[in-house]
Formats: sequence, C-alpha cells, structure tokens
Amino acid sequence: MKQLREILGYLLGGLLFVVLMPTVMWLVSGMPAIEHIGAVRASITGLLMIGGLTLSIWTIVYMKRRGKGNPMDAFGHEVAPRTQHLMTDGPYRINRNPMLTGTLIYLAGATIWLWSWQSCLVLVLFFAIMFVQVLSEERRLRRDFGNEYDAYCKHTRRF
Repeated sequence: MKQLREILGYLLGGLLFVVLMPTVMWLVSGMPAIEHIGAVRASITGLLMIGGLTLSIWTIVYMKRRGKGNPMDAFGHEVAPRTQHLMTDGPYRINRNPMLTGTLIYLAGATIWLWSWQSCLVLVLFFAIMFVQVLSEERRLRRDFGNEYDAYCKHTRRF
C-alpha cells in the first residue's frame, strides 16, 4: 500500500505539473495552433521544456535513490516518505529547490510557446503559490534539520 501511495503521488505530481499546467496555459491563451510559432521560438521552447523536465526528473530520482524519500511535501502534508537526512549535493548544489526550478523552467518554455499575457499570468500565479509552498517546506526543514539547514541556506540560493 505504501509503494502504491508513493507511485500515485509521483504520477499525480507529473500530471499536475507536466500536463495540467501547460494545458491550462494553452486554454487561457485561446488554444493557439502549435505550427505557427516559428523555428527560433520552437527551439527556445524545446530547450527550456526539455531542460526543465530533465532537472526536475534528476531531482526526483536523486532524492529517491540518495535521500530515500520524497523531494517535496504538499503544503505540510507528506506526499511520499520524507528523507531522513538533508540533501545538499547533486541537484541540491544548484539551489535549494531544484525540482521546482525545473518545473518553472519547463513552464517558462510553455509560456514562450504560447506567447500570451494569459500564459504569463498563469506562470506568475503558479510561482506565487509555489513560493508559499517553499516557505512552508523551509519551516519544516528548519525544524527537522536545524543548524545543518541554516548552514546550507547560507551558501545555497533558494532558486
């Protein structure tokens, strides 16, 4: 049951961030056709979306293998088992929230693809909600890891 819950959590997260968010952006942008974006914009879009997904997936796999747990909570609720020690290497050397950074890069690519103020607004709203999530997660990490987390914060950016 525990493994099923964990798999469902990752599938739900993937559907939300990789499928639902770009779909919402596309819908609120008036459902523009994909073939009319031009080669330069298509290249930038592709690089950002592939790069963002790569960073997010690397973070998830790294956290699962090395941290033996879940890369994030959902507003204080455990989605999958939490890590037992603070992760500061691998993708966590880049910044303290590499999975979210990857997701934001991916969605920035979707925003460039759609090229609309509506998709920009969705991206900004998503970031605002996720920023609140990050602050909540930081409080938990500070509680769980104390001085070790404070030291990590001093030399590693949030994003």
